[in-house]
Amino acid sequence: MGARALWALLAALRAGWCLLPQSGYLHPDEFFQAPEVMAGDILNLQVFYPWEFLSSFPCRTVVFPLMTSGVTYWAVKSLQQLDICSSCINSYTLLVSPRLLFTIFSFMLDYSVYRLAPFWEADLWKALVLLAGSYVTLVFYMRTFTNTLEGLLFALLMVLVSSRKSNGSSVEPTSSPLIGVITTAGFFNRPTFLAFALMPLLYWAGLIVDSQRSIKSVINHFLKLILCACFTAIVFITADTFYFTSVSLDNLLSINKGSLFDVIVQLHKKMVVTPFNFLSYNLNPHNLALHGSHPRVTHFTVNGIMLFGILHVLATVAGFKMLKKYVQQFIRVKSCYHGLSGLLVHSEGNPTLLLFYFVPLAFLSLFSHQEPRFLIPLILPLVLFSASQDRAVKWKHLIIIFNLLGAFLFGCLHQGGLIPCLFHLEQLIHSPAPSNHPRHYTLLFAHTYMPPRFLLNIKKTDVHVQVIDMAGSGEETLCQTIEQQASNFTCSDCHIFVIIPGTVRATTAKCGVSFKNETVIFPHLSMEDPPQMSILSSGNWRSQLGLYILQLDRDQHSL
Repeated sequence: MGARALWALLAALRAGWCLLPQSGYLHPDEFFQAPEVMAGDILNLQVFYPWEFLSSFPCRTVVFPLMTSGVTYWAVKSLQQLDICSSCINSYTLLVSPRLLFTIFSFMLDYSVYRLAPFWEADLWKALVLLAGSYVTLVFYMRTFTNTLEGLLFALLMVLVSSRKSNGSSVEPTSSPLIGVITTAGFFNRPTFLAFALMPLLYWAGLIVDSQRSIKSVINHFLKLILCACFTAIVFITADTFYFTSVSLDNLLSINKGSLFDVIVQLHKKMVVTPFNFLSYNLNPHNLALHGSHPRVTHFTVNGIMLFGILHVLATVAGFKMLKKYVQQFIRVKSCYHGLSGLLVHSEGNPTLLLFYFVPLAFLSLFSHQEPRFLIPLILPLVLFSASQDRAVKWKHLIIIFNLLGAFLFGCLHQGGLIPCLFHLEQLIHSPAPSNHPRHYTLLFAHTYMPPRFLLNIKKTDVHVQVIDMAGSGEETLCQTIEQQASNFTCSDCHIFVIIPGTVRATTAKCGVSFKNETVIFPHLSMEDPPQMSILSSGNWRSQLGLYILQLDRDQHSL
């Protein structure tokens, strides 16, 4: 199969798998950093607002959630209000509509490869196939992570700064304002974006200095960048201030009959700058420890390989060779060294791409909390590097197997029963009641990731559904809670469900309660409660890879 046809097939797979949809649940942040919040604000659904969006100390800008999940939910709500689609708002559309928008956005990566491959002397179609066939693209870039947006902004920044002709001659950069906008937007999305933007900005600065004949022209480019960056920051700060505080436009204009000075003073007092709150929180080692501490080499030795496999290894080997070469060259011809910007501009493409890859990785490694998704923006320089000089060709079989396993593990298996479980419960809750009395549901989740409540499609005014998230509670606490719920089983139309992975299913047998219905959703893999290998090798392996929905029996008897 030709490379073009293979890329088209993989692109179709990306779109189709989004609509299927993917059942794998990567991390709670894919829901609780945008869709959960916007579903509560725009669709008036019962949701759980994460600590980052609390008005007391907001650490996330609301601009990108509004522009992504917010726009899709507004569109779905409008379709339903216009009677174009009477039942548009359901668990499927709530899940898929923001993902579909992100999947469309993910093709900006393909466009970036199309623009950058000739410039960096990479084989265009091999680079596109490497990108489209990576499970990082097929899974992570379809999810509503801030890391996904960070990767897209990083790709746009790389396109903007790569403004030399393919023959090596420089052209005058004309994208200073856009570079300022994207850098600032990336910073408000995730302050860690500065780690990704550092090398592109240094590269751009080197090009500016090399291509301009007067200091006035150089200053002009930097002023354009700074002014546009400041304007973008003002837009984000204003939007966040209006969202996270009680300030309203009417209240502001009513101050001293609309005095502009008083309006500015009032806004200044309530000003919200979310990146500073983010940095203040994350620069505290105690706060990071609450989310998990890792060795500083985790990104380099574990996460890079987990995401990119052999491509990370090849880049690492090439990086050490490049470092050795430049150290020797520096020692041998010290007098000819022109500084970092000169090295970047006059180097061959591949060494510069390695810097685009490893410098952000090194900065992110300074923090003790290191998750694989933090590195997904690095896929672009990595595939461009790997597609040059046929580096990845002889490893193609290993690359295919690695990405198939990654796509299955993270796209289907990892916490894979929770989303179908919420789909099932949503249909059950909204099914027609046999009597006029409202039914009351208690949903108790244990040893699963945080259940995104918006997928249950419950209005804030509906008080008949209660969600209890027990997280990873111990056996004693779990049994106490289940027994307490059973003792409160008073109304005739009360339904209590316990949702628990198969690996800890036996725990419920020790709780002194009985269940009348048992639904198993397959597959579901909980790495926090991994299956026992002895049971996996037996005929009962499906029980370890399932998520159980257990309905508490009203007629309790001691087990």
